[in-house]
Formats: sequence, structure tokens, C-alpha cells
Amino acid sequence: MSSGGSPVSQSRVLLGLILGAALGSLANYAVTEGGFPEAKPALTWLVKYVAAPVGSIFLNLLFFAIVPLVFASLAVGVTRLGGTGNVGRIGAKTLGYFLVTTACAAAIGLTAVNLIQPGHRLPEEQRIDLVNNYPKGDGETKAAGLGIDTLVNVVPKNPLKAFVEKDMLAIIFSAILVGVALTRIDPDKAALLTKFLEGVNQVTDFVIRLAMAMAPYAVFALIFQTTAAFGYQLLIALGAYVVTVLAGLAVHQFVVLPMLVYWLGGRDPLDFYRKIRVVMLTAFSTSSSSATLPVAMKCAEEELGVPEGVSRFVLPLSASMNHNGTALFEGVTVIFLAQLFNVDLSLPQQLIVLVLCILTATGMAGVPGGSLPLIGIILVTATDGKVPAGAIAIIAGVDRLLDMCRTTVNVTADMTTAVFVARSESRRAVTAGTSPSSNPPTPAAPPTGP
Repeated sequence: MSSGGSPVSQSRVLLGLILGAALGSLANYAVTEGGFPEAKPALTWLVKYVAAPVGSIFLNLLFFAIVPLVFASLAVGVTRLGGTGNVGRIGAKTLGYFLVTTACAAAIGLTAVNLIQPGHRLPEEQRIDLVNNYPKGDGETKAAGLGIDTLVNVVPKNPLKAFVEKDMLAIIFSAILVGVALTRIDPDKAALLTKFLEGVNQVTDFVIRLAMAMAPYAVFALIFQTTAAFGYQLLIALGAYVVTVLAGLAVHQFVVLPMLVYWLGGRDPLDFYRKIRVVMLTAFSTSSSSATLPVAMKCAEEELGVPEGVSRFVLPLSASMNHNGTALFEGVTVIFLAQLFNVDLSLPQQLIVLVLCILTATGMAGVPGGSLPLIGIILVTATDGKVPAGAIAIIAGVDRLLDMCRTTVNVTADMTTAVFVARSESRRAVTAGTSPSSNPPTPAAPPTGP
């Protein structure tokens, strides 16, 4: 997943994070240990009537768009796989590769967060205060239980009710079902509904962009509110969380993906990384898979020798659906927040987290800030409502710091997908005695994100 934004906006977000953390920690120290307890009422007023409303408006805008975003982007993503001929064959290979690499990334994230346990870096006293004083929300998501009922309720008897309650598993199932149906019904009628869903994607893109326009101020407000209440100790836990995410991303970027390039792509990993360095730098600087897409396609065709028919089908689809770094980030974040709230997730619950991270990261469009509300819904689903969705406010301040890194991983995984599919098609063409670029699949429409 990528969160778009110019370098200027990213620097403003970073400035908001630093100022909010510094002023919030200073305010907390002043009223607790600094000898100014009389300032506590003023600080409470400032948090309640200024910082909290700004942060809440930001999060509400994100949650406002999340149901149409997930449904429309996942349904359209399924339809982009097509149904017959080269499109179906290459689409199946591409989607299978997406699922494998995304599952590896999510598993790495869950392993890292369980080993490092950044959420346990918060002292017990502050953790108790966090659990007791953190807003529990207003039922913005539906907590899903575990067991046979979970499996049954994946198929909603009332889809509209599932949408209202934001039942994540039911929404994902409904979107996949609609996407599959659109590949099976009359093409003219399917095109109308597909265009409508693409329009919904653009509307949600606008709403989330609107929310991200206030990100520098919202990040300041959110981190100030948190540190003013819980002090610098929470920053230590957040620092450990950031290190955990970066460590997981590094393992996937420099261990897993090179192995896949060597084994499945038949290429020297060092040569591969040298040839795509411009793509990685573009992804890192723009924080957007979609903005990197033209550079990625040019690099794949000219530097890596990927046939145009493969490149122009696989890479747009990858930019829309292949988000390895996002899946890893989501998994670490969910477990980290559960640890902060002293909620121990069992193995079945963590498997639920793994599956939801794979599905949401695969079905998500490349729009700014879209992963944050999804994390909130996964959090409520996995913890059975014990951790509120609004807890994502705790990590919202550092999200943009991690965004450039996870977008780089996302785009690198896209390039490995193109190499894998190109090699696979080349082998098939040799066997069939045809050119690997003959009968190219219809290019996927580029994603509507940044």
C-alpha cells in the first residue's frame, strides 16, 4: 500500500510528528514531575477541545471511506484478472505469486513482532492507564468471534447489514463474489457496473486525499494527545515498533525477494537490484506505487527485457493489488497495538490476522492513508473488540515515516512478479514454438490511486 504525497507534505508530517511528540512529552512532564500540577486543567482542556477533535476528524474521514474502498477496489481487482486465454492464464500466475509473496511478508511481520514484542516496552503502569482511559469508540466496527460461526458469517445473509456493521470478512467475501460474477456475466452489462465501481474508487480516493491534506496537523494533534497523556514512555514503545517494522521489511526486501528472483525469475539478484534502482528510488521518494508505475514499466521492458504484453498487464495489476510491505506493516501494527492493550492473541487469532492482512493488502487500491482504517477493522476482528479501532491513532503519527520504506518493498515485489511471469511465459512459448510476446493480454487499467 502506498500513501501518496509530495516530499513537502511528508516533511510537514515529520515536523508535526516531532513537534507534537516533544511538546506533548514536555507537557506531561511539567504536570506530573516538573512542579506545575496547576497546569493540568489547562492541558486537559487543550487535549479535549483542540487536539482530540482534530485527530478524531482525521480518523473519521478515513473510516468514512473504508467500506466502499475495500469493496470496490477488491471487486475491480478480481475483474482485472479476466477470464479466458492469455489473460486468464497470466492472471492466475500473477495472482498466485501475489498471494505467496504477500503471505511470506505478513508471516515475517508477525514473527518479528512476536520476537521483539515492542508493545511490552511500555511500563505496566502506563499500560493500565492506556487501557482504562483510552476511548472505546462508538461501535464503528463489528467484532467477529472465532470458530465455526466465523466461517458461517463470512457469507452474509444481508450484505447491507454487513456493510453497516463493517463486518470485514463478509465485505471481503461479497467483493470477491461480485468480482467473479462480473467476469461471468454479459460483458456489456459487466462493463457498466465495473465503471461504477471504478468511480466509487475515485470518490474514496478523493475523500482519503482530503483527510491526508490535514495529515500534518492531525499527526501533531494525535501524537500530542497521546504523549501528553502517557509521557515519553510511549515514544519508547513506538520506537521499538518502528524498528520492528523496518526489520521485517528489510528481511523481506533483502532476503525473501532476492531468493524469489533467483529461483523463480532465473536472474542474478545483484544485477536485478542494480537495474531497478531507479524504480526503488522513485518509490521511496514518492511513497506511491501508482506514481512509480510508468518508471517501473519502462525499466521492466528496457532494463529487464520483460515483454511489453506481460509488463503492461502484470505491473498495473501489481500496483493495484500487490502490497507485500503493507501486509507486513498491518500485521506488525495489529499485534503491537494488542500488546499495548495487554491483549494476548492466540495462534488461531494470529492466523485470522495473517489471512486478513493478505486479503486486505491484495485487494486494496493505492490510495493515501488507506491502510490505517483497515488496520482498525482487523484489530477489532482479531481481538474480538477488546482493542478499539481508534487505537490506530497511536501509530498514525509515525505511519508516514514507514510509508516510504514499505512502498519500496511493494514496488520491488511488483518487479519480481514481472520477471517471474516473463520467464514462465518464455518457457511456455519455447515449448509451444511461439514468441513469448505474441497474443499479449489486454493491459489492465491503471489504478486510480496516487
